[in-house]
Amino acid sequence: MKNKVVIATSNKHKFAEMQECLISIFDVVYSLTDLGISIDAEETGSTFLENSKIKALDISRKVNLPVIADDSGLSICSLNDFPGIYSSRFMENETYENKCKEIIRLLEDKIDRSAYYTCAITFIDKKRDIFKQIERRSEGCIVKEYKKREHGFGYDPIFFSDEAGEIFGNISKEEKFKYSHRGKAIRDLVSFLRELYS
Repeated sequence: MKNKVVIATSNKHKFAEMQECLISIFDVVYSLTDLGISIDAEETGSTFLENSKIKALDISRKVNLPVIADDSGLSICSLNDFPGIYSSRFMENETYENKCKEIIRLLEDKIDRSAYYTCAITFIDKKRDIFKQIERRSEGCIVKEYKKREHGFGYDPIFFSDEAGEIFGNISKEEKFKYSHRGKAIRDLVSFLRELYS
């Protein structure tokens, strides 16, 4: 029987990043789009970890398969970690270009432009008796000007990564994956899953 897993997202960028690593463990990796389902539960958690668990449990109840869910976002220190868990819901019907420009506007009078990305991942196996949570960060700062970039998505055009020494939107997805919050979290998850499925 083939090992299968569901990644609880319909975001094609996020799915591609996760699928690439998980295909070495699972024979089939589904997105929510593949299965024609969606997350119905409200993200009522106060942390990224809580929200990733809410999403994982919601999908786990709909499929007889292991589920991986993540919650991620950008936190800006001088704005009391805003938008944080509201990163995707901030200016919800606007483009990310407009969201990025608004973030820069909010920081106009701020000296401290430090920020960090967070990725929290929850894994639940199909019997719901194995449960794993991981949270990792990527530290950096917000640049002073919005420019369209060749790579990345979301807030990547305005996030300068301390570790990469470059704006995420200026580096390839492979390079970004080395330093990103999601890359770190997925690598930790893959280490856990390799032991679990070995």
